[in-house]
Amino acid sequence: MLKHRLLHPEITEVLARAGHHAKVLIADGNYPASTAIGPNARLVSLNLAPGLVTVSQVLETLLTAIPVDEINTMGIPSDDPYALKGDPPAWTDYRRIVSAAGLDVKLTPIDKWQFYDAVASRDHVLTIQTADQQLWANVLLTLGCRTD
Repeated sequence: MLKHRLLHPEITEVLARAGHHAKVLIADGNYPASTAIGPNARLVSLNLAPGLVTVSQVLETLLTAIPVDEINTMGIPSDDPYALKGDPPAWTDYRRIVSAAGLDVKLTPIDKWQFYDAVASRDHVLTIQTADQQLWANVLLTLGCRTD
């Protein structure tokens, strides 16, 4: 019987095998998850219908189960046709979730193309594809160490 909120068997299996520095992508509904994936990563599709499930829902659940050292968002190039003025609304929600989880970790945007490179790395172990319709809602988690 698990005490944390994460119940999905495949996601739990991958996270249980992952170690320090492993990367987990929670992808929005627009992310090209089938092609932009690391060589060692597993893809789990949770995109049931538009908006079900969201990146925020997955992030909140994962933070009950794993230690996290770093949280990266996809930085928005100013010349991108989907560029926004300021931070995407999703990032405010992520900051609230991280704070509520008691983590002292900042959301750090990395350049869009560096984000894709980070996902393509050998350290990428899991992509969770959501159906989140918000733009720029992708989150890349770097796992930390269990210390208790």
